Amino acid sequence: MGHITLKSVRKTFGEADVIPAIDLTIQDGEFAVFVGPSGCGKSTLLRLIAGLEDVTAGDIQIDGVNATDLPAAKRGLAMVFQSYALYPHMSVRKNIAFPLKMAGMSAAEQEAKVQAAAKVLNLTAYLDRKPGQLSGGQRQRVAIGRAIVREPKAFLFDEPLSNLDAALRVAMRQEIIELHQHLKTTMIYVTHDQVEAMTMADKIFVLNAGRIEQAGSPLELYNHPANIFVAGFIGSPKMNLITGAEAEKLGATTIGVRPEHLDIVEAGGWSGVVGLAEHLGSDTYLKITTDQVGTITLRAGGEVHLRHGDAVRLAPRAGKVHRFGADGKAMA
Repeated sequence: MGHITLKSVRKTFGEADVIPAIDLTIQDGEFAVFVGPSGCGKSTLLRLIAGLEDVTAGDIQIDGVNATDLPAAKRGLAMVFQSYALYPHMSVRKNIAFPLKMAGMSAAEQEAKVQAAAKVLNLTAYLDRKPGQLSGGQRQRVAIGRAIVREPKAFLFDEPLSNLDAALRVAMRQEIIELHQHLKTTMIYVTHDQVEAMTMADKIFVLNAGRIEQAGSPLELYNHPANIFVAGFIGSPKMNLITGAEAEKLGATTIGVRPEHLDIVEAGGWSGVVGLAEHLGSDTYLKITTDQVGTITLRAGGEVHLRHGDAVRLAPRAGKVHRFGADGKAMA
């Protein structure tokens, strides 16, 4: 079980309101991602759930039990940090078994659980090595293995891939997704990388200044952003946000068009000149400076051969324009 509910949870540091009265629910077995820019409160929120920070007000419930005042060790949660925090003098086997040894489990039971975790994480061949003999990705898997053997109600990941290079990040991302599918245990994952959020989550919580701007599935947030902040944060490349006369024509203060929802047209639309052209094989990203709406990004197929200085006309696809009012919220 791993049903987690926060009710009016608040955290202040001095006079600073870091988390102002937040409510959220994470279902048993769900993969939830807290995403947002640096300083938005996502790691603090995770630490409140873990019991590593005290709440200023509100309740944290885990499987229906009020855990607000429970110490971290009594909450039945396992945390995986950005730093691997492995013991360098211990073998992989001993690192994974360490929490079991501290709990007084017999050597035979420890070994059985270590072997099971190593099999899931493809670490069996490395059990007798020291952390210094492993790659970054392998060390992160050891840290995850140490969490797995505890059989927690939920796993809490605090930007666990930040120290890895790009290729390893992609590989480890897939491994964590497969691990979740295998264990079916609740996972809460903190990241500033919206690509990680989009590819990993069942539910995304977009945070800004300690508040949840929107929560929902990746495609819900992508296709129906609740406000300008979510619209601009979710999606890569970012949504084009346009103000002025073109927005007013649609009865909005701001309109948003995703780069892939712009088409190159023969006539009409917005006229412009290509600035930066990024040809990536399957896709081409064009920065186009227009007369009507300023500089916007267009995502086209790889067969588009426009280059710097080329004249072009483009138009938003019908039904794909997002409208936002003066309060920044999405309009019906």
